[in-house]
Amino acid sequence: MGEAPKAGHGRYPYSALPQRPLYDWPGGRRLAVYVALNLETFAFGEGLGAELAPGGPQPDVLNYSWRDWGNRVGAFRLLDLFAELGMPAAILANSRLYADCPGLMETVRAQGRTLGHEIVAHGRSNAERQGDCDEAAERALIAEATAVMTAEEGAAPQGWLGPWISQSHHTPDLLAEAGYDYLLDWAHDDQPIRFATRNGRGILSVPYPQELNDIPAIIARKRSGRDFAEMILDAFEEMGRASRQAPLVMGIALHPYIVGQPHRLAPLRRALSRIAEARDSVWITTPGAIARHVAALPGA
Repeated sequence: MGEAPKAGHGRYPYSALPQRPLYDWPGGRRLAVYVALNLETFAFGEGLGAELAPGGPQPDVLNYSWRDWGNRVGAFRLLDLFAELGMPAAILANSRLYADCPGLMETVRAQGRTLGHEIVAHGRSNAERQGDCDEAAERALIAEATAVMTAEEGAAPQGWLGPWISQSHHTPDLLAEAGYDYLLDWAHDDQPIRFATRNGRGILSVPYPQELNDIPAIIARKRSGRDFAEMILDAFEEMGRASRQAPLVMGIALHPYIVGQPHRLAPLRRALSRIAEARDSVWITTPGAIARHVAALPGA
């Protein structure tokens, strides 16, 4: 008989949550909650893109225009909701958004001065996957996106989420070498986890949701906006209970072309309002703030 495959990623060892050291989030809280708003741009007539309905031959006007609605209308409705609730957000932005949607990121930046938004690098465009690149091309992709965002925002982004949660075997190494402090691609834990990298610097993995994420929930599993809002509230209740035993991170991933739609925005408003009302007992924050807090812990 042949041997079983032994391939592994080598980034982190197994660790059972109940056996880990305890710590608190700021103010003695145990549950950290962040909302991630994905602002993405797509090529017309080619490349990747989420589909509302099965697309036909290119140019796929139905799905392209549906996604474009998100940047023209839905994003502003969600930004208004965050302002109404006084809630900071992680803005996961493609670097080509600055050229494709002039004024959108400027609105985010202006609002963020008051609410404390964090702008997170999300590749160049969601019409491509970086995991399809060879190492040199992926390094160039990261460098291009980082340079654009640094020039536009006046500071380099500290966190990265790959378009389509796509990574190569080298992605954590390349991000650490490019100066990133954390990545969001892995959904393997409810706490931040340190990844090993080839330069020895390491990089933190902050939990990013694939369950509380409107693309898998609504587009892939065909759940309603009301179902999605109930999922958020159920998770919030249950994670609040579980956080008595360990500090946890709860992320909520949103896309404006999906939950910016009025019939989905209404139940989302109710769910996020419930979370905002609990801000005295939970830490409503951003992934960058989570990463900084963990990095400052003794023995981090």
